Amino acid sequence: MSQQFNYINLIGLLAAFGTTISFLPQAIKTIRSKDTSAISLPMYILFTAGTVLWLIYGILFKSPPVMIGNFVTLVFASIILGFKLKYK
Repeated sequence: MSQQFNYINLIGLLAAFGTTISFLPQAIKTIRSKDTSAISLPMYILFTAGTVLWLIYGILFKSPPVMIGNFVTLVFASIILGFKLKYK
């Protein structure tokens, strides 16, 4: 069972890495250009709130892939949301 658990966590960590790293280009572009005109404010508010809830879920279930992935995603999404609010 231990090998299966490690294998499952590995899949979760790889999935979290893939979906989380996808925010990096947008965050870099937003930071550099300060242009947020193409970003939907309601979408990013809802997305960021959902990421917070997923992070809480991961903490409650002690799931490293969910916690790590959503923590990093929350950082990137918060940067983009912050720039959207500041430069709208």
